[in-house]
Amino acid sequence: MPRKTDKRVRLIEAAKVLIHQKGFNQTTLADIAQEADVPLGNVYYYFKTKEAIGEAVIEKRAAESVEFFAKLDENLDARTRLVSLIQFTTEDLELVARYGCPVGGLCQELGKQGGALADQAAKLLHDMLVWCETQFRSLGFGDKSSDLALNLVSNIQGIFLLTHTFKDPKLVHRQAKVLQEWLEKLTAGVRGASTTTKAAEVA
Repeated sequence: MPRKTDKRVRLIEAAKVLIHQKGFNQTTLADIAQEADVPLGNVYYYFKTKEAIGEAVIEKRAAESVEFFAKLDENLDARTRLVSLIQFTTEDLELVARYGCPVGGLCQELGKQGGALADQAAKLLHDMLVWCETQFRSLGFGDKSSDLALNLVSNIQGIFLLTHTFKDPKLVHRQAKVLQEWLEKLTAGVRGASTTTKAAEVA
């Protein structure tokens, strides 16, 4: 991987890649050190345990999620934000087909063993659910928003799992089309209201 001046950053980036490819439990500190081009002995200066690196990777993914959703929030219309999320699922499909969803896979693996690290990883999907629910609420779906958000996120994670299982990126494109059609029917006639709501929030 490209050499960077900050060894800690290199270690986190290397760990993020390897954990996605091999899983958290199968990734060793030696693997991370080699990928980051950092002497193994130096790893312990920045991270005392593999769990500490795991925490840093989850924090990095959380920061990336915040940045991603902030970019989506630049759209005034909540329906457009949700469509953008669906369209985002069609990116990096070769990696998804080969290794699975980097977030969903991590949550599944850590969830089996439980503990603080599993709880931190679970918050990544929790925050996605909350963001989606917020969009549906701004579209006027009220108490149904939580269920709609759950349906959307479940569909996204489910199709990532099937894509990885069958090694077929085309499955995501098919499901993305289905989800966009579902969203189109669901939000027909309410798009203007979402733009007004967001404009009021900005004001």
